[in-house]
Amino acid sequence: MGNPLTTIGFDADDTLWHNERFFALTQVKFAELLADYTDRDSLMGRLLEAERRNIPHYGFGIKGFTLSMIETAIEVTEGRVPADVISELLAAGRDMLAHPVELLPDVRETLETLQDDYRLVLVTKGDLLDQERKLAESGLRDMFTAIEIVSDKTPQTYQRIFDTHGDGPARGMMIGNSMKSDVVPMIHAGGHGVYIPHGVTWALEHAPAPSDSPRFHQITRLSEVAELLP
Repeated sequence: MGNPLTTIGFDADDTLWHNERFFALTQVKFAELLADYTDRDSLMGRLLEAERRNIPHYGFGIKGFTLSMIETAIEVTEGRVPADVISELLAAGRDMLAHPVELLPDVRETLETLQDDYRLVLVTKGDLLDQERKLAESGLRDMFTAIEIVSDKTPQTYQRIFDTHGDGPARGMMIGNSMKSDVVPMIHAGGHGVYIPHGVTWALEHAPAPSDSPRFHQITRLSEVAELLP
């Protein structure tokens, strides 16, 4: 791997614990509530465009998603969306913010195996309060040297984080389920990016795999990280 690795970063949502499936379930309810006004495919397309449009204003996370659902409901009903539908969408957002944390397979065992030999850093984006809640409920906090909850994941973000908590990106590795956020920008920063696919990934997190980079790796289970390390 060239420079010996000293620091490993981990994404949180859908890398360490389940997350996107709660969005998917809420979208089913959203479609049911608006079924009298539009078909599901059109509604989901409008919602995705609203989310894309609103990220610069609301950031990533459940609160922005909830506001985007309400905005989309207003649009597709031409302003006639019933108050009780708005109320149900707000309730759905609150339910998402309270969903239990369920770890993905191999997470605790993998972190326990790595923590004695590497600095482990959690790098996640989204709503600050929600991410802090999930981390606390996960029981994983003490396994990380540092926690970084960021507004977005860019090469500059990874440069700063791995400079601060490690020995620079060149001696770092980032592991996550998002090619766009976890893998590509880390490789552009000079580090290793490890892609671990999840069954459900948000459409806005898709990106082409940097397959021509020797610092790109793909695994199917988190426990396979050990096979990438010297």
